[in-house]
Amino acid sequence: MVDSRVPVLEMLWEAHDPHHTLKARFGFSDARAAGHWVADVLDEYWGVRVKSCERIVMSAGNALAWIGTPSGRLLAKWSVLPERFSRLAEVARLTRWLDGRDMPVSAPIPARDGRLQMEVDGVSMRLQHVIEGDLLDTADPAQVRAAGVILARLQDALAAYPHAERIHEPAAASQPLTQRVTDWLDTHAEHLPATARDTLCRQIASAPPDRLPRQLVHFDFRSANILCAHGEITAVLDFEEARHDHRLVELARATVLLGTRYHNWGPVPAEVRTQFLAGYQAVRPLTPAEAGWLDILLLWQALTMVPPDKDPTGWGPSALSHLPRP
Repeated sequence: MVDSRVPVLEMLWEAHDPHHTLKARFGFSDARAAGHWVADVLDEYWGVRVKSCERIVMSAGNALAWIGTPSGRLLAKWSVLPERFSRLAEVARLTRWLDGRDMPVSAPIPARDGRLQMEVDGVSMRLQHVIEGDLLDTADPAQVRAAGVILARLQDALAAYPHAERIHEPAAASQPLTQRVTDWLDTHAEHLPATARDTLCRQIASAPPDRLPRQLVHFDFRSANILCAHGEITAVLDFEEARHDHRLVELARATVLLGTRYHNWGPVPAEVRTQFLAGYQAVRPLTPAEAGWLDILLLWQALTMVPPDKDPTGWGPSALSHLPRP
């Protein structure tokens, strides 16, 4: 590595010491050793000459390194969790396919041998370009509406993905929606106000037939994974939670979680939800049956975010705002 500056170490969301985490989870003695290892791997397997390793950010079993090269900045992402390796390879294939359909994603750069996800030294690594932009600002109505438009377009693209069967979903996602919501009410809602539980029960009992189509969806569409620049969405990031589910379940989840990032998660105001849904429906208007289900799913997803104890960011009041007015 020409520039041997020690990369800055950070944790993405965990309140742990990054230097200890680098050693305990990823096996490096220090940041300098990690930076040299990244440079050696990129040189050997991608033919990339690394000038600098700027910073390494860690979360769970994943690490991301921002790299300076003669041809621009790159991002190396690797996992030390072997049980995730096959899924990561499928996600890399999916992201590359979406890039070929002009979707705003950060596509993997093929290694020398053409692989998109490389297993080396007991890790699974992907290399991609750094896409410039800032995280979605939910205080900007234009960005919020643009995010709704992109989600609808992304869902259309994912519905056509020819290898969708290779990406599996949790077993619960394949159950009928009425059962999923009812099971959640029976097992996770005891701390919620009775009015909220009763309202959701009544809505489920009178819901339209569950004929909503299921397909591959992103399922982590929120500010932390959306980059914007000059009023446009430049990238939707992190497809590692992709799964098969109903489009409306993802739409409701994204509407509720749109403003969340890495720390101190909190809900967005009602007007932001309205702007986001308007952007989505400008591309894909809802049928009357879908509109009826969306109200149910919005309340459900909002209630899932209410903590059982302290609620410093206001998920409880936000969830109650979804209740029908008397």
